[in-house]
Amino acid sequence: MNGAPGGADTIDVLVVDDDFMVARVHRAFVDRVEPFRVVGVASTGEQAARAVDELHPDLVLLDLYLPDVFGLDVIPRLRTAGHDCDVMVISAARETDTVRGAVRHGVVDYLLKPFEFEDLRARLARYAVRRGRVLATVVHGQADVDRVLAGAAVPASAPATLPKGLSVETAALIERTLRTAQDTLSAAECATLAGISRVSARRYLEHFHSIGSAEVTLRYGAAGRPERRYRFHDHARPHRRPGDEART
Repeated sequence: MNGAPGGADTIDVLVVDDDFMVARVHRAFVDRVEPFRVVGVASTGEQAARAVDELHPDLVLLDLYLPDVFGLDVIPRLRTAGHDCDVMVISAARETDTVRGAVRHGVVDYLLKPFEFEDLRARLARYAVRRGRVLATVVHGQADVDRVLAGAAVPASAPATLPKGLSVETAALIERTLRTAQDTLSAAECATLAGISRVSARRYLEHFHSIGSAEVTLRYGAAGRPERRYRFHDHARPHRRPGDEART
């Protein structure tokens, strides 16, 4: 277990898995996704509890089949000790009761083994978006509380009902890419940052534009068609409705 304090925007992660090779793979996966950073690895429930005490991670990737305890039993121990870190289960456990138990313990996600890098990256991206919304919310009344609770389920810009062929996970990834960009992005630039194809990125960006979650500007070059560039919509400004661009 190691790690130095990260930056203000870093999301520190503890990987818990009894198989050191699997833990190494999970660590490598997480370290490929910004702003996540693995600060420690534990192979037992006891080690996991001690690591959280020492490292104070923001997120724990928790295997359930640990040699000393069942993984879900670690969560109440963390809460009793006053830790509010989030927990994402990564396990081969497919039993309905286990999944229900994980939900009752308040896990933020549940990923079945085996999985590909893209599966984990999409869930981490979705978690980062939700976490950013929760941390940024100032509660003045019930509407703010409802907004936080809704954000814990599905990102506001990536509703459960998406056009056919679009996924909530990838929509969350594209949203986060737009949110964290320092400037406007073309579809090609967004695709490179998100690690998906340019065609796919363009579909999500155009969807966000159509629902008012992204603004589009045109950049004219020396020749050819103007380049469409996207920026996450600032909701402090009036929404641009589909078709407004044609009327200006």
